[in-house]
Amino acid sequence: MQKIILVPSNLGLNPLYEGHIPGTYRAPSVLMQQGLDKCFSAFEIVTVPCPEYSPESEPCTDILNGHKLRQLNLHLADEVEAALRCKLKPVLIGGDCAILPGALLGCRRQLGNLALVHIDGHSDFRHPGNWKRGYGDRPGAAAGMDLALVTGRGEPLLTQWPGIDGPLIEDKAVIQLGERESLLEDYEWPDIAETDIRRITVFDALKLQDSQLVSLINERLDDFPAMPYWIHLDLDVLDSDEMPAVDCPGQPGLSSQRLVKVCQTLFNPSRCCGITVTIYDPDLDADRNIAELVVDMIRNITQESAHCPNG
Repeated sequence: MQKIILVPSNLGLNPLYEGHIPGTYRAPSVLMQQGLDKCFSAFEIVTVPCPEYSPESEPCTDILNGHKLRQLNLHLADEVEAALRCKLKPVLIGGDCAILPGALLGCRRQLGNLALVHIDGHSDFRHPGNWKRGYGDRPGAAAGMDLALVTGRGEPLLTQWPGIDGPLIEDKAVIQLGERESLLEDYEWPDIAETDIRRITVFDALKLQDSQLVSLINERLDDFPAMPYWIHLDLDVLDSDEMPAVDCPGQPGLSSQRLVKVCQTLFNPSRCCGITVTIYDPDLDADRNIAELVVDMIRNITQESAHCPNG
């Protein structure tokens, strides 16, 4: 059984231009309107209210909407913890990917140590060790920091949590799948290569069969057989030919068909304690064709528990 948690957040994203409000906060409601409500009609559905977005700096933080993100993630952690306590598997529909700390915090409270399969077209590893905010610069967007934050790198505001000693996830218990920028000369976060994070770039993944890719992920998970694991799925890991409706589309990427197969295989075991699906932006999807794709993907990934009629 599942618990569906809608998280209409855009707090982790910078505006694309003056006056812009990132549209990811509308993703949960649009996806529900496009059929996700039918997929999960048999399950409890809750919405975590999100503080209002602001493009302005906040005091005592270099993170955009940093204090609001802490508030949101603490509330989200309560919902995730409550679901796990009731033996439900949380399915979190974002919003942007700065909701990952709350998901993992709720898991840590209820389950103890865990592993993370971080599927994203970017490693989201910005932290003070590889980023310095200059005078007049915008605050840093937490959606580019989520993996750094959950592994304990960054401001205490979003790395230190009540009842948790150390980071939410240890480096060695992370698999990062899908990074497409690591070969660029101006790659922002090369220090991730110096960590114990298991990295499978999109270039590596495209050389492998589906079964080989899953086996590679499971090899690292099997190093921690007693640990449950969480899946974080950022939809910009898809090739931009299929997924243009994200703030930072790119190529190459995985196909939706392949991504569903991999995520379905990872999601179905009882050892998987939940999943986040993030970064779809309805403002970039006027005809809602991409929304239909996302709904279909979520349906197929979770199909053992969520029997959703096609169409």
